[in-house]
Amino acid sequence: MVEDGKLVERVTFSRGIDVCIMAIDGTWRRDCVLNAISDNDAELTVEGSIQGLNLKEFFLLLSSTGLAYRRCELVRVNGTEMDISFPKARPGKKRPASADVERMA
Repeated sequence: MVEDGKLVERVTFSRGIDVCIMAIDGTWRRDCVLNAISDNDAELTVEGSIQGLNLKEFFLLLSSTGLAYRRCELVRVNGTEMDISFPKARPGKKRPASADVERMA
């Protein structure tokens, strides 16, 4: 895949990695298998029904504790397979880095 003139590499997993998707507000959660991922997008296989879920924006939980996650947007659904994208950070107020916080105190 080529984006902005740069080659974007996608890693494909032969057996997949167990992950979850979760609503932004935490009202629903579904188990998934991560089939492939790149810096910009991923391919998932969802376990269970996604009918009636708000998939405009959600989190991809990469760890069982939820400490590693990415914000996602739905690109395409084909049965139990989903293509998702990782939106770019929105411009706005940035949080200061931890070193900056220590200097401010």
